[in-house]
Amino acid sequence: MPKQHKPDIKVIARNRAASHNYFIDETFEAGIELTGTEVKSLRDRAVQLNDTFVLIRGGEVWLNGMHIHPYANGGVWNPDPDRRRKLLLHKRQILYLDQKLRVRGTAIVPLQIYFDEHNRVKLTIALARGKKLYDKRADMAKRDQDREIQRALKERSR
Repeated sequence: MPKQHKPDIKVIARNRAASHNYFIDETFEAGIELTGTEVKSLRDRAVQLNDTFVLIRGGEVWLNGMHIHPYANGGVWNPDPDRRRKLLLHKRQILYLDQKLRVRGTAIVPLQIYFDEHNRVKLTIALARGKKLYDKRADMAKRDQDREIQRALKERSR
């Protein structure tokens, strides 16, 4: 049976704090409405995803807080780097996410932004629940424990 290869995606930026601050329940792939100079700036990886959040207003999904650095050769065509950007999802997905957001403690968090195999900018968003401080501590302890186990196995195999 021929081996299936994963489509080539070029990751632009990841939100590393998301997995630390949230339990990730489900992930979705969304398109993002951008201008030409924003896409050119993204090719230079000039984007910041920390402190970014997603809201649903009026049946539309909006990405707030994402900073795309202005394109160097953009001139007057550069939009505001911190403007709200519309996410492109199917109506059924938007209704599903809106229904899930009504549960207390649930949020939509962007995980990563990337170019897909057709060079379109996509955003992976996740339906997530916030972690408490003791959950974060437990995760860090588990990560340290796994690291020690891997280190011991590596020493043993030498």
